[in-house]
Amino acid sequence: MQSRYSFLQEKKKKKWPYIISGIIAGILVATAVVWVGMNEWNIDKSIEELRDLTGVKQIVDVDKTEEANVDKPVIEEQKQEIPIVEEPVVEEVDMSGAKGYIGNEVLPQEPTIVKGVLIASKKYPLPSTYAPGESKEARTAFQEMAAEAILSGYDLVAFSTYRSFDYQTQLYERYVTNDGQEAADRYSARPGYSEHQTGLAFDIGEQHFEQHFARESFGETEAGKWVAANAHKYGFIMRYPNGSEKITGYMYEPWHFRYIGKELAPQVYEANVTLEEFLNL
Repeated sequence: MQSRYSFLQEKKKKKWPYIISGIIAGILVATAVVWVGMNEWNIDKSIEELRDLTGVKQIVDVDKTEEANVDKPVIEEQKQEIPIVEEPVVEEVDMSGAKGYIGNEVLPQEPTIVKGVLIASKKYPLPSTYAPGESKEARTAFQEMAAEAILSGYDLVAFSTYRSFDYQTQLYERYVTNDGQEAADRYSARPGYSEHQTGLAFDIGEQHFEQHFARESFGETEAGKWVAANAHKYGFIMRYPNGSEKITGYMYEPWHFRYIGKELAPQVYEANVTLEEFLNL
């Protein structure tokens, strides 16, 4: 039979875990009260401070960053056009005698081809029904150029290529609303007159430097200079070079390149003239 002493001793042993648990709980409660008090009795602030100390907040931010960097689905440019902000008018230019739309307001039934080159300009518009999509040959040439540019440290991207007649209509009307027709005509083609409708015009920029997209400043970047000096090797020419507005009808666009083939592009580049001058348009 168990003695009373043994019974009491055993009972005391059973009580110790409860006593210790009570002491720990009391310490935790007291700590929590003190912590909340240190944070101006603001529970939300107290929790946020605790997260900072434990690193929980940092983990959450990293997760959000990784989620934001998940690759988005690639959408074909023919189906999803990228809105473009083209270079605004920055100075007054005497356009008297410049090639314009006067006398060429009616769209033709067939596109104009001169010496094997498809033409789209203020003087030679395209039919509204002309819709070839992006040129596969031009895309292949651009990819070759982009691969070569990578070796020099430039990650090129064609941020706008083919545009349909309807999309160009929306784009041009928006610019006219914002800047007026006279200003818009200097940097944006009327529907039917755009080189982008040919599928052979590529607006080129440098990946992660979107602030230079469709801006004259692209011509001052190292990537822009590289494209200007090398595009002809892959069949592209800068379509609207600096100082040629009276000839082309458009202001300087160092991002706008036109594919005319690897045989002809070097000839135009070496002649240092516009396509209008080279073909006597």
